[in-house]
Amino acid sequence: MSVSIQAPAYSKDHPLLTRVLENRLLSGPRSEKDTRHFVIDLAGSGLSYSAGDALGIHPTNRPVEVEEIIERLGATGWETVELPAGGGRAPLREALLQRLSLAAPSRRAVAAFAQRARDAGERARLEALLAPEAAARLGEFTAERHFVDLLHEHPSVRLAPQEFVDLLRRLTPRLYSIASSPKRHPHEVHLTVSVVRYQTNRRDRHGVCSTFLADRVALGETPVMVFVAESHFRLPEDGGRDVIMVGPGAGIAPFRAFLQERAATGAAGRNWLFFGDWHRASDYLYREELEAWRAGGHLARLDLAFSRDQAERVYVQHRMLEAAPELWRWLEGGAAFYVCGDAKRMAKDVDAALHRIVAEQGGLTPEAAVEYVRRLKGAGRYQRDVY
Repeated sequence: MSVSIQAPAYSKDHPLLTRVLENRLLSGPRSEKDTRHFVIDLAGSGLSYSAGDALGIHPTNRPVEVEEIIERLGATGWETVELPAGGGRAPLREALLQRLSLAAPSRRAVAAFAQRARDAGERARLEALLAPEAAARLGEFTAERHFVDLLHEHPSVRLAPQEFVDLLRRLTPRLYSIASSPKRHPHEVHLTVSVVRYQTNRRDRHGVCSTFLADRVALGETPVMVFVAESHFRLPEDGGRDVIMVGPGAGIAPFRAFLQERAATGAAGRNWLFFGDWHRASDYLYREELEAWRAGGHLARLDLAFSRDQAERVYVQHRMLEAAPELWRWLEGGAAFYVCGDAKRMAKDVDAALHRIVAEQGGLTPEAAVEYVRRLKGAGRYQRDVY
């Protein structure tokens, strides 16, 4: 009798426990950014992925911030608390480290602090933020603060550990576009991560997951919980179709995967990449790989935009407009168009440039250009992976 062994079904709620094998700095020593290449071990796990998918990672919070919260609560950290959304029970320290989000206090949290403030000045300031006409000020206040700030700035507020936990949301996993093809790296997942560090309210802030990977994970030692999030972001089934990829900064991640995949499958279609960042000398991510692909013909075109290397800012959408006649010919020839990166500005600017190119090169009215782009989307020939 044969026994069928089924691969484990990993998910957000049942992640794979694995290790990080590599943490390599991609940005140069003079870069104003901190962009890293991470390699996650999948060997023997049965976890599979496709080019275009994302990897979900369950991070932990910074221990120093957790300890400050415990101290300001006047707690020991060993108190048992009930977690939100049916998350069970856990010691306070574990809950704050692994299960709860410590950022972005809500209006409800501000109201709870106002109600519990024993100092009249603290209470008055908080109540003023809760007034209907102060909605904008409240938004700015909470955007600049974490829960540790509320505790620091309102020492007269006394909250029991459970009362404090009841104000927090669950800590959710972060998704990163996978930067490798399983045909090239079947036992690994590669990620391209911009490490987030900034200041608000006179405090240093640290992106929860990016600094977890960069600073708190010891290579080959610290357990990391991961899962694959399947994506709509897919290469054409027809390997003979041309592809145009627009991915500045860490948005290059899925296109590195696409290029590896197309090379591994021998796809006959041409590849065109628009990549940009701040400075060529320090922010040209995967430079050796891209230039090798360009020299070998795997990249038919590689258009670069380093925005701060000249007085006038130059971005990927400007390179698109400069190459408008050729880009239009590729589209008319059946090319698929992909965008990955910042949704607020870059993706909007790229979309506007695409509409302009379609209208001007195709001799179409603005309305007809909108319809042309709508048909591209409907046919799966215009896909976006934006965040």
